[in-house]
Amino acid sequence: MTAMAPSRAEPDLSYLLDHAGHVLRTRMAAALAEIGLTARMHCVLVHALEEERTQAQLAEIGDMDKTTMVVTVDALEEAGLAERRPSSRDRRARIIAVTEEGARVAERSQEIVDRVHREALGALPEDEREVFLRAMNRLVTGYLATPVENPRGVRRARQRQS
Repeated sequence: MTAMAPSRAEPDLSYLLDHAGHVLRTRMAAALAEIGLTARMHCVLVHALEEERTQAQLAEIGDMDKTTMVVTVDALEEAGLAERRPSSRDRRARIIAVTEEGARVAERSQEIVDRVHREALGALPEDEREVFLRAMNRLVTGYLATPVENPRGVRRARQRQS
C-alpha cells in the first residue's frame, strides 16, 4: 500500500520561483557566452563602472563568496577587461577598475542582458507584464527581502556558469 501524499493547499511558489530562476540563468549564461562572459563577470563589470568599488563590495552586490569573486576578477584581468588598482579614496584598499575594452564589453553585455529579460517578459501578455513586475518587486522588497536565519543553513540553488 502506498502512502497518501498530503493535498497541497497553495501553489508551489518555491518550485515556480526556483524553476523560473534556473531557466532564466541558463538562457542568460548561453547568451553571455557568445561574447565570452559569465553573468558574474557582467555583474562585476557593470557595478565597477558605476562607481569606485572594492572587490568585497562587488562580491556583496553580486552575492558571491570570496573565492568565486577572486576567480571572476582573475578571469576579467586575464581577458584585459578589468584590473585591481589602489583606491583613490583609501590607499589601503584596492578597487576593481574596468579597462576601456571592459567598458565596451560591459555595454554589449548589458544589451544582451536586457534582451534576455525583454524576451522572458515578452512571453507574458502585455497587460500582465507590469502587474508581474510590480508583484515581484513587492515580494523582493517586502516579505522576501531578507533571508531568515536558519541554524542548519539553506543552500542557494546551484548557479552553474559555463
